[in-house]
Amino acid sequence: MDTKALIDALNDDLAHEYAAVIQYNTYAAMVKGPFREDLRRFFQAEVPDELLHAQFLADKIVRLGGTPTTQPAAVQPASEPKEMLKAVHDAEDGAVKRYTERLEQADAVGDLALRVQLENFVADETNHRDEVKLMLDGWKAG
Repeated sequence: MDTKALIDALNDDLAHEYAAVIQYNTYAAMVKGPFREDLRRFFQAEVPDELLHAQFLADKIVRLGGTPTTQPAAVQPASEPKEMLKAVHDAEDGAVKRYTERLEQADAVGDLALRVQLENFVADETNHRDEVKLMLDGWKAG
């Protein structure tokens, strides 16, 4: 893997981090029903982590000689709380997969610092995904 390909991949990750901020912020505003306050706090609490990921990625892209994207990835629309949680779960699962791929790419270019940070991102996103999975597992049908 060359540096250009890594920059492109990191820009894709950055677009998804921007999308995560938009997703969590939008869902926090839109969530309705008996669990509104709990879900609103949950969604809002995730935004700072995603912003930190985005800032690291933007800085790393610049250090590698690239230009950070300003365009977010698409956000899955959702209007019901359970639908929102499913969309968040899917987004977090996608992040785990992307960052796991990026670990191999960081190794290929010999960037140990990037690898270590990506390992932390995998841990963060896995924890987010697994927490949402527990929420969904306890959701009553209908």
